[in-house]
Amino acid sequence: MSKSDRSTNRKDQVRGRPSKKREEAPLQVPKSFVIEAVAQLKKGNTILYPTDTIYGIGCDATNFEAVEKIYAIKERDPSKSLLILVDSFPMLDQYIEEIPEMAWEVLKLNKNPLTIIFDRPKGVAENLIASDNSLAIRVTNDPLCREIIRGLRKPIVSTSANISGQPSPVHFEDISKDLISRIDHVVDLPLPSKNVKPSAIMKISNDGIIKIIRK
Repeated sequence: MSKSDRSTNRKDQVRGRPSKKREEAPLQVPKSFVIEAVAQLKKGNTILYPTDTIYGIGCDATNFEAVEKIYAIKERDPSKSLLILVDSFPMLDQYIEEIPEMAWEVLKLNKNPLTIIFDRPKGVAENLIASDNSLAIRVTNDPLCREIIRGLRKPIVSTSANISGQPSPVHFEDISKDLISRIDHVVDLPLPSKNVKPSAIMKISNDGIIKIIRK
């Protein structure tokens, strides 16, 4: 079996047999919240929204100008890249040139929010890509995030709702009013989980090297 055949087989296994954690949960938010968020993203605007981890600031991950807005909002060094959310394994496959087989294995077994840094991203705004030509992506299982992504039909940026260098807010009340005033639209919904913390992060390179960034 060739390498490409094995890779295809791995992807089919992941897509065809998602873990219990990856089973699609029913949407538990009013559709109006999704419709308005998608409309804002299509305009190139930024949103503040609850994710599968903590509150995040987001935009259309293919819109260069919108990504620039987020760097400005967070006062973040542009050399520090941002992560994006996708709604499914097929969407992940659309935005990475070649996903390592080990990554498919990890995704198949993973049960908690996990962000993976991949080599050779494609189809996203250039200012999201790190200097080493990599990009952090998380396949989200959160109903709100998934519906927003599906409505937009594109990935969305997800970065903590804080000024760069300051603590990540655990509760909505912890987000500074000044920061909120810089964002175009707020999705006023609570976090879906009480176990609030950032996702784990690992880098899986095409050369087979795996590095744990955050547990």
